[in-house]
Amino acid sequence: MRRSSAAAVFIALVFPSTSAFTKISNATDTDSLIWGTYRPNLYFGMRPRVPKSLMTGIMWFGTNEYGDFQVFRHSCEQGDELAGYTWTEHDPREGGVQVLKDPKLNLELTTEVLKFPGGEHGGSWATRIKGRPLNPSKPMKVSMISYQGIEGLGSLEMETAADSNGLAGEIIFRGESADLGKFKLRRVESSNSRVLTEGEHAEAFEARSGKTHFMGRLVPDGSLWRAKDIVYKAIIDFVNPKLPHYRDSGMRFPEPGLMLTLPDEIINGSNFYALQKTYDGEFSFDVFFESGSSGSKLNDETFTRLMQQFKTIFDNRFRGTFPVPDSLGEKYVAFSKAVTSNLLGGIGYFYGDSIVDGSVANDEDSDEEISEESPDDPIIKARAKRTLAPPRELLTATPSRPFFPRGFYWDEGFHLLQIGAWDNDLSLEILKSWVDLIDENGWVGREQILGEEARSKVPEEFQMQFPTYANPPTLIMAVTAFINRLKTEGAAQDPLAQFGAQGQVGQTGFSDEQTTHARPRGSGNQLLDTEAAKDYLRSIYHQLLRHYEWFRRTQRGQIRQWSGRTASSSVEGYRWRGRSTEHVLTSGLDDYPRPEPHVGELHVDLISWMAFYTGTMREIADFLGEADDEAEFGRIQKEILVNIDELHWSEKEQTYCDLGVDEDDESTYVCHKGYVSLFPFLLGLLEPTSPHLKPILDLIHDPKQLWSNYGIRSLSASHELFGQGENYWKGPIWMPMNYLALSALHKKYAAEDGPHQAQARQIYDQLRKNIIENVYKEYERTGYVWEQYDATNGEGRRSHPFTGWTSLVTLIISEKY
Repeated sequence: MRRSSAAAVFIALVFPSTSAFTKISNATDTDSLIWGTYRPNLYFGMRPRVPKSLMTGIMWFGTNEYGDFQVFRHSCEQGDELAGYTWTEHDPREGGVQVLKDPKLNLELTTEVLKFPGGEHGGSWATRIKGRPLNPSKPMKVSMISYQGIEGLGSLEMETAADSNGLAGEIIFRGESADLGKFKLRRVESSNSRVLTEGEHAEAFEARSGKTHFMGRLVPDGSLWRAKDIVYKAIIDFVNPKLPHYRDSGMRFPEPGLMLTLPDEIINGSNFYALQKTYDGEFSFDVFFESGSSGSKLNDETFTRLMQQFKTIFDNRFRGTFPVPDSLGEKYVAFSKAVTSNLLGGIGYFYGDSIVDGSVANDEDSDEEISEESPDDPIIKARAKRTLAPPRELLTATPSRPFFPRGFYWDEGFHLLQIGAWDNDLSLEILKSWVDLIDENGWVGREQILGEEARSKVPEEFQMQFPTYANPPTLIMAVTAFINRLKTEGAAQDPLAQFGAQGQVGQTGFSDEQTTHARPRGSGNQLLDTEAAKDYLRSIYHQLLRHYEWFRRTQRGQIRQWSGRTASSSVEGYRWRGRSTEHVLTSGLDDYPRPEPHVGELHVDLISWMAFYTGTMREIADFLGEADDEAEFGRIQKEILVNIDELHWSEKEQTYCDLGVDEDDESTYVCHKGYVSLFPFLLGLLEPTSPHLKPILDLIHDPKQLWSNYGIRSLSASHELFGQGENYWKGPIWMPMNYLALSALHKKYAAEDGPHQAQARQIYDQLRKNIIENVYKEYERTGYVWEQYDATNGEGRRSHPFTGWTSLVTLIISEKY
């Protein structure tokens, strides 16, 4: 059963028993983040932040009839049609509770996890898996499978003696690896579980019924993610030889749950093990992982007591961190907790190689022919060289567990705003993981599709990343949010006092207890210490600077080359690379209307992002005492801000527009009123006294344009392309853009004196109310939060659950911007 008896000796000699995890700062508590529910693409799975190591998970299928075997759950799939799967509580450092509703199997499944600190390898953990009928008046027959497997240099064996008829009682595994040291895994069944023992031909299965069935297999490195296929095949191979006996004799087939089992065998050298138990009603079992260096001895009573304690502490902390106005009531507290917990429960650890275009010799862009910009064009397809980049690792939140279970640059900056409000240091740990992906040229791929498991969720034509393609630099928003937290934490201390405090619309509707909550300086807030913050920012500064310079070098647009363009700066204009005729995927606003493809295009959203990026780099340089850099960033930002108005403001249309080039090589405004028109406002670049602010506020608040009872539309309702074609960003309402609008209003335009302050306040109050009520309404109606919302009726659309940036609704409820 042991994978290799010599392996453990080799591991002990070559790899000393110390922590293999690098801290982002000596001040941080990294150990509490080693283990986690870092397999968000699965309904439930645990793994450490180690490239090749131990992975665990669960799967299940129905046994009411043989056809239910096809209803086999493992990875999150929209096609499974679950009525919901929601983390009701989740703290990556402590544990969580998830409730899944599977109507096809009449199953309500609850997964609970707790982490126990101690030792040198990330501590121990325990999970409780329990189920009950959704409808108690109907049968619920379900087969539950838990599994564990190890990759790389490590060993894993089943200590419990094997029995060809299955196992009774506690089942124990022991293992060892370089990063985890020695460890034990135990599965313990509750005495209250209703185990399946009866049914057609039950007498023939008497020796095996009610037992825990098992299997062990030798699985190649990099293939443990195929656990469902491995288990499914093992059951089929075990059952198939037995079927002819019943079919040929004309007998009725046995009770499905008695027949559809694992084979109760372990192949020599196994590194993957599965345990199966079939139930006829309510059930519960625990899985305990005990690290050898922690000395923990876990049991069901301890778990029950500490789980209740965790829920109480989580609830109290949540109410203090994200206060819900009294007027909204408890149902909004539960809703806000759930969407936040699902964002945190969607954090994953990924490791593997990625596919990049290896034909790009350098990152300088050629402006000679636009066809080279589009991956859909035959020229670039012929030129592209499919190259496997070396394996990398990434800790990241994910937009959608079933549909987008991987890292997205565009989304991650928004994710980190909310994660940072809950756990400052965790958000910076994730940010550092992304920053470490920036290559020597300053590029980082906009999608992180790391390894075969990640690629299995992505169509082949979208797997390759191109080293000249960008994405909105939203990661810098996480730095801005960190600096804002530093302002709040240390406003009276030097050198942070130099930042000052920003005016904000006062919070209203919160109780005294909520507003006076003191943010604890716990394990998730240690980088709010001034010196620790300096150390952290120094550790990422040069990588962010390299990334910034890559943006300015590779995404620069042409200004003076085209007639009719007047700008104070001849260099501060920008154009997204990597577009096709119908899409500018790199902008993040995929099918939003743009000018005709041309090397002379200039994009107002990109220049706005560059102004924001420059401003944040100036703040970091100021904090770190990099005076020359600060002055240079200040100069560049002023030039960009001037160019935004001089290049992109159309007096005729009274809005910001992209620039195109017509058939006479004349520069022309291309004005598609919608999100793109708002970017200088969304990112807070306009002054409250700007003459352009009033037309922007009017555009937002006009029902014939962008205003709806459900949020700001992505494209004007009066536009000829509104709701047409793919209709991805041609009208639907998106949370991140509405969040940016509310943030700009709350922190600047409704807070600071100006001629349009009253209008800004009115829009803020109405928009906030509309967003909160509609997202909650759809959550109540469908059980999910959605990727986007319909521009005409507010109904949820496309991917669900989408608890990435749509979870920003929690920040909107609590007015945390």
